Amino acid sequence: MTPTLRLLIADDQPLIRRGLALMLGAEEGIKVVGQAADGQQALALAHALNPDVVVMDLQMPRMGGVAATRQLAQELPQVRVVVLTTFDDDELVFEAVRAGAQAYLLKDAEEAEVLETVRAVHRGESRLSPSIARKVLDQLRSLATRGAATPAITAAAAPQPHEEPHEDPLTEKEEQVLTLIARGLSNKEIAERVFLAEGTVKNYVSRIMEKCHARSRIELAMKTTHPAG
Repeated sequence: MTPTLRLLIADDQPLIRRGLALMLGAEEGIKVVGQAADGQQALALAHALNPDVVVMDLQMPRMGGVAATRQLAQELPQVRVVVLTTFDDDELVFEAVRAGAQAYLLKDAEEAEVLETVRAVHRGESRLSPSIARKVLDQLRSLATRGAATPAITAAAAPQPHEEPHEDPLTEKEEQVLTLIARGLSNKEIAERVFLAEGTVKNYVSRIMEKCHARSRIELAMKTTHPAG
């Protein structure tokens, strides 16, 4: 028997919160264990109820979704976060991903997409809303026209003043794999697209993450929307 997915919903709008609870809670294998009206309540309920996945809005009173996601990642790293919001601002997307969100969807997503994203995140995968994925792919094309696919790096990973910058551009195959990661595909799905073994794709993903100084697949995808300089 498939283990029940324990779900917590955090949104300051009661109608949306209850609607999500009704929709997702009606699905087989999913149990909505709690509902929160803001980030602080979401944290408290997560500690008390130990959900597998939190569906998190971003703009909420007292504590917003980015801050709550960051604290969840620090205090309950096993809990996975799906951001569900109306905002697709580049900086907000990036902040949510850096805080630890495994998926980013907009509230105009279809019910089936929300459901599949929740299940995918529970399986350990990452997902991006199609419009967010397009932003990533547009930036990839922009980088390609500049003649290099060197990803952005964080300030902590940047070369020190007395060091020579180390450029390790992505290969053509790595760029292809990165494009599919940005679309939210799993290793198995990528393997089918590029005609490689799943284990080989896993090795590609590991190398790309190392080159891009990324801690997760979704952070890897979103780093391409913030090129250095």
